[in-house]
Amino acid sequence: MPFVVWTATVDDMRGILGALVVVVGLVAGATPAAAASGNVVRVESGSVRGTATGDLRGFQGIPYAAPPIGELRWHAPVAREPWPGVRDATRPGNRCPQAALPGRPASDTEDCLYLNVTAKKHARKAPVLVWVHGGGLVSGTGGDYDPARLAERGDLVVVTVNYRLGNLGFMGFPGLADGGAFGLEDQQAALRWVQRNVAGFGGDPRNVTVAGESGGAHSVCGLLASPGSAGLFQRAIGQSTPCVSDAFAGAAFRPLLDVPYFVPQEWQQGHGQNLAARFGCATLECLRKVPAVDLLAAPAFPLPAYGNAVLPEDPAVAVPAGRFQHVPFLTGVTRDEGTLFSPPMFPGLTEEGYRQTLGTHFGAKAAAVAAAYPVAAHGTPVQAIGAVMSDLDWAWAQAASDRRFAATVPVYAYEFLDRTAPAIPEFPTGVEPLAGHASELKYLFDFPYDDRPLTAAQRRLGDGMIGYWSRFASTGDPNRFGLPLWRRVLPDAVTPYVQGLDVHRIGRIDRGELHNFDFWNALAAPR
Repeated sequence: MPFVVWTATVDDMRGILGALVVVVGLVAGATPAAAASGNVVRVESGSVRGTATGDLRGFQGIPYAAPPIGELRWHAPVAREPWPGVRDATRPGNRCPQAALPGRPASDTEDCLYLNVTAKKHARKAPVLVWVHGGGLVSGTGGDYDPARLAERGDLVVVTVNYRLGNLGFMGFPGLADGGAFGLEDQQAALRWVQRNVAGFGGDPRNVTVAGESGGAHSVCGLLASPGSAGLFQRAIGQSTPCVSDAFAGAAFRPLLDVPYFVPQEWQQGHGQNLAARFGCATLECLRKVPAVDLLAAPAFPLPAYGNAVLPEDPAVAVPAGRFQHVPFLTGVTRDEGTLFSPPMFPGLTEEGYRQTLGTHFGAKAAAVAAAYPVAAHGTPVQAIGAVMSDLDWAWAQAASDRRFAATVPVYAYEFLDRTAPAIPEFPTGVEPLAGHASELKYLFDFPYDDRPLTAAQRRLGDGMIGYWSRFASTGDPNRFGLPLWRRVLPDAVTPYVQGLDVHRIGRIDRGELHNFDFWNALAAPR
């Protein structure tokens, strides 16, 4: 479940390493498992028994690595020991340690490296979609996402994955190999497990798409830039996280949510030393004995680190230089991404506070921003600043990222536009979610904690999105018979193609006109 976790005040965050804000190799010689009949499948560590519902089989809580406990805490994932007999795979595995959220329990159980597989009963060499959940890299689990519609309508084998979060997934320490990137290593371990085992569920290990939203898309960005991802997937989908913020290079201002996606390993090492001091530890061995519940209560800095074997360099450098996995990329944002972030960043914002916030952030350009985004046009100050964030932090940045990737690989850009979509999560009273962050997810997945149904029109839009997503996962091109044409992004186009996804219409939109790009382009020019 994608969510935003704020572990400090805005002022505190700006004082901790620039701002503490959490937005959310093919194994040689491996032999794919043989496809099995019924609800029992043999995988590399033993057999698993799942469930059957209608035309689908589901397998939950399959271990893909050993429990990362004891000496394996803050260690690269290692192989799981075989189990005897047939393992029950009818319930999700443990959630990785995290705080409670509405409808989802807290967890302090580190034995959490599990995945889930959903497939048609008679699938054979079906395309595989591996879903990396969102949650700001501090919350969520693969079991929160029910991919039955994707698997059935899209003829996909869908794998949803747990990975280490927060201080257990992204902490560093002097001398700790690959510190700050253990969550990404877990995801790669799961992708390698897919390579070795997905054939037993009817999937094609040579036709894998890695996909994610928010923190999951953040992870996809890292996986694209990681040399260890070579051969693990053939396509990528990133929802609501521009991978490369070229838009702000040389601009006269910064985004409101001004947090790097990736940080130097030294930053995470410093964070680990601060945690050690908090618990009276001088060594990593001492830190490994601190209870997970205490690590959960401590400040977190869950931004993946580069400068290690997982991410040798910052993706913001690697991608423009062409050093990333060259695979087709489907990527986009929702129209109103900022409505989720503005209330916790600017609680109780008044009109005077709005003007002061713009002045603090944009300086001499604040008056122009206030004129372009007047409170009266948006209803309340928090909605107005949410509109600024939607246009600047997401849409403007996404357009620049699309161009950057499109210079090297096929890119298909979208924008989710349904402003009647059910909000995920629930918003504060008085805040209109509109087409907010994560609002597209219910059109692709069902959620066990949310039983609000989509309308018939929304369900039709969801069916169309599943058609696009599954066709892209199958071929690298989302176009299919019966759906409106979706052209790829041309990096030198004056108005690059963006597919608008709305209940009233699916088709090309002018993202620049929708999000005031002429204004931001003019404002960005140094004077």
